[in-house]
Amino acid sequence: MENTIYQFNAILNNGEDINFEQYKGQVLLIVNTASNCGFTPQYEGLQTLFEQFKDKDFSVLGFPCDQFGHQEPGNDTEIEQFCSLNFNVNFPLFKKVEVNGENTSPLYKFLKEQKPGILGSKKIKWNFTKFLINKNGEVLKRYGSTTKPEKIAADIEALI
Repeated sequence: MENTIYQFNAILNNGEDINFEQYKGQVLLIVNTASNCGFTPQYEGLQTLFEQFKDKDFSVLGFPCDQFGHQEPGNDTEIEQFCSLNFNVNFPLFKKVEVNGENTSPLYKFLKEQKPGILGSKKIKWNFTKFLINKNGEVLKRYGSTTKPEKIAADIEALI
């Protein structure tokens, strides 16, 4: 159990506390997001993946983060409105988190330990780093910011 994401909880941007046990049996793509980033248009690709696979036990989980160039300055309501208005996002968005440093969310500590970056780095380099989770809650792959969501579709398809 300790090598799965099911041990974690996170707070949705509406304040609801989510236990990750509820995602058992689903393939997940967990992404740290930002509204004012060069990679922000990836929201569109993430939403497309969500729509393409949501009926096959798949979800995208978005974790806004303001640790990279202050590119997510808004509060949770502003972030949700931005995503909804600009990209029709309706996959789960969580409260803003920290993905690096001493206040790193426990989920992100786990993700980074399970799938370190290039050269074993435990840091998240930038917004829109993506982690692919299999139906058993195990972290399978890590993708950098430059990997477009549509490039991950085949990996998702192989798991569902």
